[in-house]
Amino acid sequence: MSDIDKYLPKSQIDHGKVADNMKAVLEAIGEDPQREGLLKTPDRVAGAYDFLTSGYRMKLEDIVNNAVFSDANDGMVIARDIEVYSLCEHHMLPFYGRAHIGYIPNEKIIGLSKLARIADMYARRLQVQERLTVEIGQALFDVLEPQGVGVVIKCKHMCMMMRGVEKQNSEVFTSSMLGSFRSNESTRSEFLDLIRTPHIM
Repeated sequence: MSDIDKYLPKSQIDHGKVADNMKAVLEAIGEDPQREGLLKTPDRVAGAYDFLTSGYRMKLEDIVNNAVFSDANDGMVIARDIEVYSLCEHHMLPFYGRAHIGYIPNEKIIGLSKLARIADMYARRLQVQERLTVEIGQALFDVLEPQGVGVVIKCKHMCMMMRGVEKQNSEVFTSSMLGSFRSNESTRSEFLDLIRTPHIM
């Protein structure tokens, strides 16, 4: 098992167990699980967690699905403003934002939609933003063996907005730079300049 997959659980989601425990949670906070509005809530929550943690049941090779192609291009490729939605593993509250992914090919390119799908696979797990950023970058680096990879993610965290410090306008930035994006300052600067340019065309 690779380092980026070391957090995978051992089994599939157990809908019945999630629903049963959700009933216990409702009772513990003083609610009545038999109330009309809550009768189906435990099952709905189980279904929601099935989707929100579906990344655990995905494999990188299935996501890529042979969509790696030989190409002599060595210009920077960037997919910007990829929406990401995840659950913070500390409070199981959402965090959401945008990911910017760039790489410089080394005789191989990947289908552009796969960049977003890779981001989704790792986002749909219990996460911290720092690890999510590294996992996306490392996955692309492993698949393409490019000259370099850069990933920057900006998110808002509901655990900071709804509870705790209750800071509504705070944003968290994380980055992962591999290969030439780490070793070459001009490459890194080009990537960072392009992802923060409001309108390129």
